[in-house]
Amino acid sequence: MFGIFDKISEWLHDLLVEGVMTNLTGVFKLVQVEATTITSDVAQTPASFSPTIFSMIKNISETVIMPIAGLILTFIACYELIQLIIEHNNLANFETWIFMKWIIKTFIAVTIITHTFDITMAIFDVAQNVVAQAGGIIVTTAGVNTDQLTTLAQTVNAMSNGALFGLYLQTGVVTITLWVLSKIVFVIVYARMIEIYLMTSLAPIPLATFGNKEQSQIGQNYLRSLAALAFQGFLIIVCVGIYAVLIKNMTFSSDVSDSIWGIVGYTVLLCFTLFKTGTLAKSIFSAH
Repeated sequence: MFGIFDKISEWLHDLLVEGVMTNLTGVFKLVQVEATTITSDVAQTPASFSPTIFSMIKNISETVIMPIAGLILTFIACYELIQLIIEHNNLANFETWIFMKWIIKTFIAVTIITHTFDITMAIFDVAQNVVAQAGGIIVTTAGVNTDQLTTLAQTVNAMSNGALFGLYLQTGVVTITLWVLSKIVFVIVYARMIEIYLMTSLAPIPLATFGNKEQSQIGQNYLRSLAALAFQGFLIIVCVGIYAVLIKNMTFSSDVSDSIWGIVGYTVLLCFTLFKTGTLAKSIFSAH
């Protein structure tokens, strides 16, 4: 009789150990996949992230926004010419070079807005090169090694059925929590890219202000904001690198529950720091 109960207890023990290890392996795999996915997504330029969306944004910008930028540039060019005439006593002190200066400034301004996407994409190409180099240096494999899993399996196997049942429930909750947090990270990364597309769609308007010294602050701040968005990807990569190192250096002690909730804590910290990268990048580039 007691032999039957022992067999049932042993079967239940093996079942719970298998369930716990399956959940824990899923947790570690989710962490690793999420870190790798973030690195891959952030390292892409707007053109490579979604060629279809990029083509649509470029078409809208060139057909809808560019004429408005042309009107703004025309107004600024006329205003600049009037200012030059006034500054020289209504041409009382006539000098030919002032018209050459006006022509050159207007030519440069026209060249800038006609090459809007070349300028904006150049910023992201530079940032993508930086992110790619950083990705090669920073360790982005946020997972545990085989030795850690073996030690963890031995610790779990030595636990009683009651403790295993509690741990099984906790690992299930942790799995769901990490899945939710991974979706939050997904939203953060994709929201940044959508913001980039929105910013580039209106690029001709702020770049049209470079023809006037006072109004050029609009264009300068726009380029700073664009650079902040581009290099926010670098800050995201650094956050993921720090997260990966923290996960890899975790010590799975006899208190397995404490260790797995520590992973949740690090993931929450990752989400928080990713939210802060945009503000930090803008403060670095003095964009507002």
